[in-house]
Amino acid sequence: MIEAIGRNLPAKTGKTYDQWVALAKKKGPKDKKALTEWLNSEHKLGTVTAHFIASDAVGQSVAAAYADEGALIDKMYSGDSAPLRPIYEKLAETAQMIGKDVVLTVCKTYVGMRRARQFGMIKPATRGRVLLGLSLPETSPSGRLIPAGSIGNDRMTHKIEIRSTKEIDPEVKGWLKKAYDRGV
Repeated sequence: MIEAIGRNLPAKTGKTYDQWVALAKKKGPKDKKALTEWLNSEHKLGTVTAHFIASDAVGQSVAAAYADEGALIDKMYSGDSAPLRPIYEKLAETAQMIGKDVVLTVCKTYVGMRRARQFGMIKPATRGRVLLGLSLPETSPSGRLIPAGSIGNDRMTHKIEIRSTKEIDPEVKGWLKKAYDRGV
């Protein structure tokens, strides 16, 4: 995402990403939240773009926080969630076997699965389970496929709760493939 922002800023605003960071440091408020709001309201930058620029301007780079994907996954699957790591690894492997264009996007609380769009996510949850979130609009819940509720990503319409690698069965693989097919 940060690459796309940096690539598109000059055409949209006439300034590079680094020029925006320098301007924010020089003329903007010193508080990250206020700086984000200033960039958004005074300079009409989008909220996400403003947030990234403000973060860099105050020395809290968002890109740096996400640079070590392995460390993010290690943190996600530590403590009480450590026993869930094999489930994550099997789901990630299964997703990547569905298509060569599957990209895993590591965030702080989940790993997204995408092609042109995000079609799924893997998220450790409480009570010894991993949630497989899937984007399947216009699909009725069926079997283990239930409404996503508040899973942390609005694109996800459904979820499947998985408690062991044995539960990554043909039903789960079928729903994952259906979401993948829609993810173009």
